[in-house]
Amino acid sequence: MTSALIRVEVQEGDDGIREKLADWFVPESLAVSRVLDDAAVIGADFRIDPAGHMRFAVFSRPRTGARRVGRVIQRLCEIETYKAMAMIGFFRSKELSGKLTRLDERLSALTGELSGEGPGDTESTLRQLLQVSGELEDLSTAASFRFGATGAYETIVNQRLQVLRETRFNGRQTFAEFMMRRFDPAMRTVASTRGRLEAMSARALRSSDLLRTRVDVQLSRENKVLLESMDRRADLQLRLQKTVEGLSVVAISYYAVNLVLNLTGPLGLQLGLDKPLQAAVVTPPVLLAVWFLVSRIRKKME
Repeated sequence: MTSALIRVEVQEGDDGIREKLADWFVPESLAVSRVLDDAAVIGADFRIDPAGHMRFAVFSRPRTGARRVGRVIQRLCEIETYKAMAMIGFFRSKELSGKLTRLDERLSALTGELSGEGPGDTESTLRQLLQVSGELEDLSTAASFRFGATGAYETIVNQRLQVLRETRFNGRQTFAEFMMRRFDPAMRTVASTRGRLEAMSARALRSSDLLRTRVDVQLSRENKVLLESMDRRADLQLRLQKTVEGLSVVAISYYAVNLVLNLTGPLGLQLGLDKPLQAAVVTPPVLLAVWFLVSRIRKKME
């Protein structure tokens, strides 16, 4: 993860420390501070030397014990290690930035089309929204662990800086001030990328819900038209049914009249009634009887 060279010397006065710091480090980025109630002075320029190492200097006071010096060295190692591990999330966020920009443009275009698209474009738009949502979900799944780890490493770095209890050395910036200027912006970039990813996922979900609502409204409108058409067809079918029932009464009455005439024909001849007169007498009662029977059957079925 990192390589650090830490030089430890016992130094009583501040003059010798200033000279050595000026010789060993780049003045523009040098950070120096007194730590642990002036138990030691630490310095670093946070630049990688030609050999690929990060260099630190620890000037301990003669009264400082070896264990306290060891704890200072341990804190420096932890600060550098966890800072390097946290920066992995920064590089990851820079990789995601371009992808999120392209997805954001697509999502904005699809969202803008929701207000003016035609009914035929709904399926295509929904498919594209689902594709964008899937890509965002894949990015979120791939980066969630790294972003979470970056937040944890940032917390560890800040805690280790607090434990050192830094005070200013000859007006120089402290380690905490250096981190505030260089490290914190990178961590804010990671947090911004994480928030942007979550916001885009939520926006894609809202757009999908909006489009589904639009599809539901269209389906409701189509169902209403379909129901109205079915209602008109049912009304026409009822009218046709009544017409058929009327014709059925006429047809049944015709055959019933013939049957009655066949049964009452001999009796009518004896009474001196010819066949047309018998038909005129028999037809009204037969029509009434058939109509009554058909009506009873229809009421029972209803």
